[in-house]
Amino acid sequence: MKKATVIFINAIPVLFMIGLIPLIANDYILAFVYMIIIIIALAVKKEKNDLVVLTFGLFAMIISEYFFVGTGVETFKRNSLLGVMPIWLPLLWGYGFVAIKRAVEILSH
Repeated sequence: MKKATVIFINAIPVLFMIGLIPLIANDYILAFVYMIIIIIALAVKKEKNDLVVLTFGLFAMIISEYFFVGTGVETFKRNSLLGVMPIWLPLLWGYGFVAIKRAVEILSH
């Protein structure tokens, strides 16, 4: 039960970020808020390779989402990044990668 609690605590920033999507209509403001959340979350608890995983997730998802939209698999009404996706989405994915990394590490111990 303790592992599940720690995993949930690590997921709180992601859940909070998702909850903000319908509340903040401006993509640029939402991206800025996401950056603040990420900075605070990493200041509270920064683990080895968090920035590497965040950066990898951010760029991997920009490329992936670009191809998904290009093939018609996905479409977005909010397309402030490259004209195809919301600018805040890679930030959400990037920190999501961090939360997943932490969950895997917790489960492996």
